[in-house]
This record gives sequence, C-alpha cells and structure tokens, in this order.
Amino acid sequence: MAVASTDTPAGPGEPATNKPRMKGRHLVMMSLGSAIGTGLFVGSGKGVVAAGPATLVAYIVAGLLVIAIMHMLGEMVAAHPDSGAFSVYTSRAMGSAAGFAVGWVWWIELVVVVAAEAIAAASTLVAMWPIAPVWLLTLIFLVVLTAINLLGVDRFGEFEFWFALLKVVAVVVFLAIGVLLICGVLAAPAAGTSNLLGHGGFMPNGWSGAAAALLLVAFSFGGIEIMAVAAAETEDPAHNVSRAVRTIVWRILLFYMGSVAVMVIAVPWDDPELSTSPFVAVLDRAGIPAASEVMTLVIVLALLSSLNANLYGAARMLGSLAERGMAPRFAMRTRGRSVPTVAVLASVAFGFCCVLATFEWGDAVLGTLLNIVGSAIIVTYFFTICSQYVLRRRAEKEGTPLPMRLKGFPVVNWAAMILLIAIVVLGMFAPGVRAQLMSTGALVVILYVIGVGWSRHAGRSPFHPTTD
Repeated sequence: MAVASTDTPAGPGEPATNKPRMKGRHLVMMSLGSAIGTGLFVGSGKGVVAAGPATLVAYIVAGLLVIAIMHMLGEMVAAHPDSGAFSVYTSRAMGSAAGFAVGWVWWIELVVVVAAEAIAAASTLVAMWPIAPVWLLTLIFLVVLTAINLLGVDRFGEFEFWFALLKVVAVVVFLAIGVLLICGVLAAPAAGTSNLLGHGGFMPNGWSGAAAALLLVAFSFGGIEIMAVAAAETEDPAHNVSRAVRTIVWRILLFYMGSVAVMVIAVPWDDPELSTSPFVAVLDRAGIPAASEVMTLVIVLALLSSLNANLYGAARMLGSLAERGMAPRFAMRTRGRSVPTVAVLASVAFGFCCVLATFEWGDAVLGTLLNIVGSAIIVTYFFTICSQYVLRRRAEKEGTPLPMRLKGFPVVNWAAMILLIAIVVLGMFAPGVRAQLMSTGALVVILYVIGVGWSRHAGRSPFHPTTD
C-alpha cells in the first residue's frame, strides 16, 4: 500500500504485513455500492426523459465502456496493488507530472462530492421529514462517517459492506416488483410492449435524445473506480481483484440495465413522475404503499454509503500522494490500526467548509465546485486507458507475467478511447456539459503544470516514467 505507517515502515507499493485488511466481499460490495447512488435512483429517470426507451442503448454503450475500464484497472491493480491506483500507474506509464495531475484532480473531485453528498442526503431527508435544519443534519452525517473512516480498514470494510448491501437489496426488490408488474401479477392488464414501442416509438427524440442520454449515463457510473484504491488494503489482492471485476461487471448489467428496462416497460417514458422519481413511479404503478417514503430512505442511505466510500478513497489517494512527495508529508501519517488519520481529516475538512459556505451563501458555492470537477471521471478513464496500454506493452516486452490480463487487447483499448472521445465531442455540443468539460480540462492543465514544476524541484524528469 502507498500509505506507510509511522510505526511499521513499508516500502513503496508494498503493504505492511501486520496491517488490518479488507476481505474480498468487502471490496466487491464497496465498489458496487459506490456506483449505486443518485445516478441510478434519480439520474436514470433523466436519461429516460431525454431518450425515451432508447436510453437502454445509452446504458449498454456506457456499460461496455465501464466494463472495459474495470478490466484495465483490474489488470494493473492485480499486478501492482497500490492505494495511489491510477495516479501511480499514470506516473509509471507517462511520467510524474501526469501522475500528479490525475491524482490531485481525483482527490479534489472526491472531496467536493463528499460535501455534496452530505448536503444532498440532509436535504432529501428534511424534505420528507423536517426533523432538523439541513446544516445540522449535514454536520451530523459528516461527523459520524468521519468516525467510521477513522476505524481500522477491516472495520470500515465491514460497515461499508452492510451499508452497500442495503442498497443492493433495495434494487433487487425493485427488480422483482417490476417483473411482477410487467407480467400483470400486480396490475391488470400486463404492460407488455405498449410503453416500450408506443408513445412515439422506441426512439421518440431521435439520435439527439439518445446522445443526450449517453452523456447523462456516462457520468452516472462514477465511483466504481474506488475498487482500484481499496485493493491495496484487501487480502490477496491479485485473486480478489480478479473476482471483484467479474462480479461487479455482471451486477452492473443486472442492476442498471435491468432497472431501466423495468422503468421504460412499466411506465410511459413521458410520465412526469419518471423524470423526478423513476423508482417511485414504478412502485406507485405497482400499488406499493408509502413508496415515496421508502425510496427517500433508500436514496439517503445511497448517498451516505457513497459519501463513506468516497471519503475513504480520497484519504488513501492523499496519503499516497504524500508518500510520493506530491503532497505535504504529514498527510501520510497513520495512527492506531494503520489509519491515515491526517489524510481522512484533511479530506473531510473541505466538506465542513462547504457546509459553512452553503449556510452563508446558499447552494451557489457547491454548484460552482461541482461544475469544475463534474467531468473528472472522464479524466480518470482517459489516463486509465493510456496507462494500461503502455504498461501492458512494457510487460510484454520485458516478459513480465501478469496475474490478470485484459482480453481483446489492444482492440478494447482503442474502442474504449474512441467511445470516450465521442462522449467528449457530444458533450461539447451540450452547453451545461461543455462548461463542465472545459472547467475540468482547465483544472487538469493547471495541475499538470504544477506537476512539472514539482518534478523539476524534486530533481525528477516530469515526463520520464517513474518506478514508485
């Protein structure tokens, strides 16, 4: 692991043998739970409104991209588990300046998202049950989840396992209810294909609608890459990473595509409720009592679970950056049970600042920050594709065995890159997305320039591949 304990030294990329470890099931559920959030529970409805039933195509396309990225990450992680993950792999493939940029942009994204998820969870809960001011609930959520992150990684993993499991169970129950509804068991007559092919056809808004849905869907899978960070603190990383990738892939297909299929078959795509609460719209059709209340609790749990995992990922990335000299050295310090305490507190401190700023100036502050880092997942995917290509070629040239190998290399890499570029091009024609892409791009350029300066100050070549 990249975060070394002050009590038990560890070499770069090597986990300390006496450190607590997560189990394989923790890794699987944490990765899956990170991807099951508002992107599925709320964002899926926006995709349906944009493209109608054709949003299924968007999910298939985006799902294939995510599956390819997961296998690329899996190959690199299995060969070299490190809490710096794609930052370390980028440094090894493309030089320290690029590793500096991708590591910091991902950390910035996560700390902003942590703040956003805390505020969103509090706002969602208060909207249904006004039990306390939003700022107070936000503060409570941040304090509690910070405390959980300060536990040993094994305890954190167990907590996150059950946290994420609740979301998985909710999706499975939803799918079961949806199938019964479509088959006519819970309503008569059965929905059949009337909603899928009626109301303007399968693609009512044409290819432009499908393109708009693809943009929405592409960003909804963010969070699944945390698997690469968590693997460094998992038992038998090579085996468990391979297992996690296989498990996550088919569950993504089932949960995301299955849920959207249920929505567009059971409910007309132009139903107003589908755009705001797609899961509630289906449950209401099925006659499930208190559907809104139940889904409110599920969404709050989803947000808090994602917050928990994102705070973990941010802390480990900051610790890795500190160990490699790319962040203040004190951020790598650990306390009891090898927890990077300073990195956890530094990562959540921004969330507390956002709470205060939101209390004073409203949602404009957080909205601006989210706009800046809203496309950071595209940056992560880009560097992952490039890094895996370079490192795989290097391993083949040197005859280095790989515990896990991406099938279809390098065709899969080129296909994934073309698809990623297509998403960016489409985004440049959408005003809201264009602003995000340009802001994130500017941030990456700034961080890259800083990385060049840092590398030269440290006596390194910013463009020469590293070995740390």
